[in-house]
Amino acid sequence: MTQPTRCPVPHGTRKTSRGDDDATPAVELVGTTWHVRGHDQVREVLRTGALQAGFASETVQKNRPNARKPVLFADGEEHRTQRRKIARFFAPATVDKRYRELMQTRADAMVAQIAAQGRADLAAVTMRYAVEVAAQVVGLTNSDTDAMAKRLSAFFEGTPPMAVDTGDQSRFARLITMLRGTRLMAPMMRFNRRDVAPAIAARRANPQADVISHLIESGYTDEEILMECLTYGAAGMVTTREFISMATWHLLGDEALRTQYLSADEPGRFRILHEILRLEPVVGHLYRRTTEALDLSDGTHLPAGALVDLYLRAANADESAVGSQPLTLCPQRELGPGVRGEALSFGDGAHRCPGNAIAIQESDIFLTRLLALPLRLTSTPRLEWDELISGYAVRDIRLEVVPTNG
Repeated sequence: MTQPTRCPVPHGTRKTSRGDDDATPAVELVGTTWHVRGHDQVREVLRTGALQAGFASETVQKNRPNARKPVLFADGEEHRTQRRKIARFFAPATVDKRYRELMQTRADAMVAQIAAQGRADLAAVTMRYAVEVAAQVVGLTNSDTDAMAKRLSAFFEGTPPMAVDTGDQSRFARLITMLRGTRLMAPMMRFNRRDVAPAIAARRANPQADVISHLIESGYTDEEILMECLTYGAAGMVTTREFISMATWHLLGDEALRTQYLSADEPGRFRILHEILRLEPVVGHLYRRTTEALDLSDGTHLPAGALVDLYLRAANADESAVGSQPLTLCPQRELGPGVRGEALSFGDGAHRCPGNAIAIQESDIFLTRLLALPLRLTSTPRLEWDELISGYAVRDIRLEVVPTNG
């Protein structure tokens, strides 16, 4: 592949740089953890049988050894079986047929409200929107969605900053983690009592074509269903909310890019959104634990039982995969063979995000309506960091509708 020497039309640079952008060295052992930064090496590890070790999965499994694992934490045949059964809810054709009208209706209503009020705090709006869409897929439809969005925000914003159990925590550190975890019990129980339990009861009486009905049919306990709902809350609601906010920040900050986006057909708009997501992956790191020794194609030998830290921000900025100027937003960039438009932002291998199609479609539907308004930013957006998923949260995206003549 011939790489361009420069991006033909640059549209700003990465906003989430935090010292983990460099893809070199591609693989490095620091202490007892293997740090993998090269795009091909990260993808290779994700496509092996290495076990999920991020999102506090190992800690959760230690605390709940007899419970069925949520789909995010499961591995091997258990995970493949779960993914096969839920695939029908996230297939692109299903998403388009079943949820497009819902997305359009809710986006129209929320953007109309912004237009009427003349201003908005985007984080609050996009959380409600993402919750309403994901709730339909999951089956959380027997409670007030605005209140549910607030309950989920309270839970996830209070999550303790522990991404992975390295196995070498002191007793004091473990105590602190446990005490932080107790803060989550109240919002989790409120979410369970007011949102999950009513949905379970309704679907036991009248099953629907959604995830909770599938879980009931598969024999999941109420506690296991709660854990799955929290998993989908993080994966399908919080991350989509953050991406919509980040995309808005980029598109409002470059009038040419905004015009290009609004004038493009759907594939063209998706290409721009994928490039924003490549540049700004919502989840910056993934973790895996090897079950057996792995020999990567570059000659690196990873021993069995190794903890592997996979740098998605670095992998997405690997020039050998995504071309020159990797920290520049460039929808026209040439990509290496087999490299997706969003690179590894949705992961890869068995744990690749099943909701990738729904996330991009709902983001596009909302953004086309929002950006058609004459908007401007009235604040300087800031980033917060969630160490549980090594991801960003965009705050202070305050918008104002600009009066137009006539």
